[in-house]
Amino acid sequence: MSRPPVPPFTDETARQKVRAAEDGWNSRDPAKVTLAYTPDSVWRNRSEFITGRREIEAFLVAKWKRENDYRLIKELWATSENRISVRFAYEWRTAKGHWFRSYGNENWEFDEDELMKRRIASINDLSITENQRKFHWAAGPRPQDHPGLSELGL
Repeated sequence: MSRPPVPPFTDETARQKVRAAEDGWNSRDPAKVTLAYTPDSVWRNRSEFITGRREIEAFLVAKWKRENDYRLIKELWATSENRISVRFAYEWRTAKGHWFRSYGNENWEFDEDELMKRRIASINDLSITENQRKFHWAAGPRPQDHPGLSELGL
């Protein structure tokens, strides 16, 4: 199953891939998001090590139960051949209404069909007030005219 664009990436095709990944994650649909990864994909997410689509889907289900009102922005950092590096920020709140902005970097490696076979994510959480939020769109993909990380000064 091919998920264009396929490697080797140019800056343009890498940006397309990053935006597609952002839109997928903003759907908060674990079954849909999981299809972007190889069946044996390997992740490091913070201090968790995850292998395979079943574990990825379980991880995402738990994540989005815990992280309410999730909104994510990704930005291309670098690309080479079959690898992409991104930086990102997302905002979310706890069930008790406490807001956070989580910042991070991801390194992605793709197979020949453009499925991600490796994802390494380093993430830090910053407690914020509701007034400090910057991501104010309705649930789902970020609107095309909404500023990205650089435009928001993040």
